[in-house]
Amino acid sequence: MTGKELFSKYGIILDILLDIVKVLPRKLRWSLFEAHRNTNGKRGLVVRYILLSSLAKSIGSNVSVFPGCYFKYVENLKVGNNVSFQPMCFIGAAGGIEIGNNVSIAHGSTILSSSHTFEQFDKPIKYQDIELKQTIIGNDIWLGCNTVVLAGVQIENGCVIGANSTVTKSIPEYSIAVGSPAKVIKNRGGGDIHDNI
Repeated sequence: MTGKELFSKYGIILDILLDIVKVLPRKLRWSLFEAHRNTNGKRGLVVRYILLSSLAKSIGSNVSVFPGCYFKYVENLKVGNNVSFQPMCFIGAAGGIEIGNNVSIAHGSTILSSSHTFEQFDKPIKYQDIELKQTIIGNDIWLGCNTVVLAGVQIENGCVIGANSTVTKSIPEYSIAVGSPAKVIKNRGGGDIHDNI
């Protein structure tokens, strides 16, 4: 049985558990979420789903958070339906992150929405201002393992980002992009890459 089928079967029970958990203080829910970061199996998936749903701006149905994932500033995180965060992902939503429906985020991937400024020479970079930029991941996206998506990027619908790529600029829809920095190498429809840029 797929995760989507399981969610359909037990969705009502999950909704009831979510309503119960929402009564708990936010700080306690966050502590429980972090305490279950590495809980394996279906139990871990269910606990993380319920707790993340109670903490984030919005979480859709059938969202799987596998062990070892780190989330920061989840109050600024929106996630659609049928999304998977494979093990060891880092999601830093300080500036706001929106992830659409049917998105696969492979293991070891990082999605950011903030970055350091570094214009001042009289102050160490680590003490300079943080710049917040919303990051948007559209629908039907596959981020290959160890992908890094930098702050302010928009990856439009239907894209594939190759493993070990660093996305520094927005990617047009139905593109396949690879490399560091990621460059569009082809369109999923087989068209010339210049057709959609």
